[in-house]
Amino acid sequence: MEQVRISKILSELGLCSRREADEYIKQGLVLLDGNVVNELGTKACRSQKIELNKKAKTKQAKKLTILLNKPVGYISHLDDDKEFKPASDLINPDNYFSNELNNRSPLFNKEGLAPAGRLDIDSTGLLILTQDGTMAKKIIGENVVVEKEYLVKVQGDLTDENLKLLNHGLTLDGYKLKPAKVSWQNENQLKFILIEGRNRQIRKMCAMVNLKVVTLKRVRIGNIRLGNIPLGQWCFLNNTIV
Repeated sequence: MEQVRISKILSELGLCSRREADEYIKQGLVLLDGNVVNELGTKACRSQKIELNKKAKTKQAKKLTILLNKPVGYISHLDDDKEFKPASDLINPDNYFSNELNNRSPLFNKEGLAPAGRLDIDSTGLLILTQDGTMAKKIIGENVVVEKEYLVKVQGDLTDENLKLLNHGLTLDGYKLKPAKVSWQNENQLKFILIEGRNRQIRKMCAMVNLKVVTLKRVRIGNIRLGNIPLGQWCFLNNTIV
């Protein structure tokens, strides 16, 4: 029977990410058939009992996921170029959005908090930052298909034929784009629902059909919606599944 790395099996089971699994193995917090695993790279059969011990489960449960309404002018990821401001700078008590569902203390350890996906510097809207590798995997994991919804204000005339092209038929940098769902929201705003996220994809798609993007806002990733979080503010994710 095939044996694979225990860290991979833990990731497949959705208990933690591979990176987190390696850390737990180093700390002696992973069990194989009831015995402690303490050597990185240890392999096992998928039929064996592989689990996190109580301490590791508690650590996983404490990992937080943040929803941020990112403003224009902030980049999603940390960058060596100090010219740009990372969105994580906004995750502070002053920008915490509190309501009846999000009324916990805004003070927490930001160590390990990283964006699950990107949103370009000129766009606003939903950015998910998480300490939880399993949450990140649900959004940006290999072969994961998650819808992302955007509201896009545009200038220019859009023919019915070009609207059909936006939905399916465009090629970007030699790559045939996957089918999208594009429709009018009102006289100057389109709704885009994509299952891929190539660099500045919507802006480039619009340029191909002679439209200029005025504003671009992401409002949904999977089942997670931006809701009424004000621009530049953030809150904790409350038991929402992607």
